[in-house]
Amino acid sequence: MNLSTHFTLEEFTASDTAARLGLDNSVPPELMPNAIATAAMMERIRDALGGKPIIVTSGHRAPAVNKAVGSGPGSDHPKAMAIDFKCPAFGTPYEVCQHLAPLVSVLGIGQLIHEFGRWVHVSTRTPDKLLNRIITISAAGTEVGIHRV
Repeated sequence: MNLSTHFTLEEFTASDTAARLGLDNSVPPELMPNAIATAAMMERIRDALGGKPIIVTSGHRAPAVNKAVGSGPGSDHPKAMAIDFKCPAFGTPYEVCQHLAPLVSVLGIGQLIHEFGRWVHVSTRTPDKLLNRIITISAAGTEVGIHRV
C-alpha cells in the first residue's frame, strides 16, 4: 500500500528489530492519518532534495519496537510522526540536514535532527522547546543547529 507517491506502508513499518523479536510493527488504524501526513512531508523533502531517492531507515515503531531499539517514550516514531532516512544521491546526512534546515517551516518539518552523522531524523511534530527544532545528536551530546560529527 502506498502512503504517498514514493513512500509505501511496507517501508514505513520495516524493522529488523521487530522481525528478529517477533513483534508486530503495524500501524494501528487510528494512526494512519499521521502516517499519511508523515509521507506527505517526505514527498516535500524528496522534492527539496531534487527528487533524489530516499532510503527510509526507520519509520513507524510500535511501542514495544521503540523500547527494544532503546528509544524513549517521547519519541514520535510510535505516533507514526517521524522518519529516519538517508539520501546518498543528494549527499551525506550532514549535507542533507544543512540543505533542509532553512526550509523546515516551508516543508512542514516539525523537528530536524542530524543523528550521529549517520542519518537524518524528521518529525511532523514541532517540539515543545523550539530550541530543539533543529539539532545535532552525537556521542558527545546534543547541540542546537546542524553540525558535523
